[in-house]
Amino acid sequence: RHSNNGKDDFRVGYVGKVFEIKPQSMLQYNGKIFAGAKSLKILDNYKNNNNIARFTDAIDWGWFSFLTKPISYAINWFYGYAGNFGLAIVAFTILMRLILFPLAHTSFKSMAKMKKLAPRMQMLKERFGDDRKKFSEALMKVYKEEKVNPLGGCFPILIQIPVFIALYWVIIESVEIRHAPFIGWINDLSSADPFFVLPVAMGISMYLQQKLNPPPTDEMQKKIFAALPFIFTFLFATFPSGLVLYWVTNNILSIAQQYIINKRVAAL
Repeated sequence: RHSNNGKDDFRVGYVGKVFEIKPQSMLQYNGKIFAGAKSLKILDNYKNNNNIARFTDAIDWGWFSFLTKPISYAINWFYGYAGNFGLAIVAFTILMRLILFPLAHTSFKSMAKMKKLAPRMQMLKERFGDDRKKFSEALMKVYKEEKVNPLGGCFPILIQIPVFIALYWVIIESVEIRHAPFIGWINDLSSADPFFVLPVAMGISMYLQQKLNPPPTDEMQKKIFAALPFIFTFLFATFPSGLVLYWVTNNILSIAQQYIINKRVAAL
């Protein structure tokens, strides 16, 4: 690590059994140390050849290590076939969409029903005016009659948050992804998009996704939702391009799935 004072700073860490050394006694311990790039493949082979457990823990897996590890292995596995870490991230995103398909399908179906009920919800709002209590009671009655869960759209997002954080940790900690190119202008998936193409695409895809969702009944919520694509575009502009690629791909797949479900529900 290159420190601020211009000197190289080397750190060594040890994880293992704790030994007690009593007074007037001596303990001799033989261990092994690895010095080099923390490549997952190298560390994995070193563990297998020398029968050393948990040697891959030299990599900082972050808070969600139970997710970060399998995500790292999955992306490296896809890279073995694709030969490009950008395509590996896209393939991993598709895999995640397949895993979460049943949950997303139920969520999008509930949201499609809410979108279909939007005119009815607007009528209730006009009928009860500023009486929020009566409006909420009438709205919950409609949800119950139509078997709609208003919180259904939140579940896939909540599940995606740990995956998003774990993937972020994989990208910033993986030696393999550092300076790994994708296509054209993206020559480092671990750093921000230099021309902000992916963040803008993410903002546009988020806007299109909102158009497929039922509009909020509250005016303040409408303003907040309208501002979110712009806020997230500026926020994601500083994120690693590999992470933004994941989110853009995820949004595109979500839009396709939600569009098909909306069409089917509207035809009922």
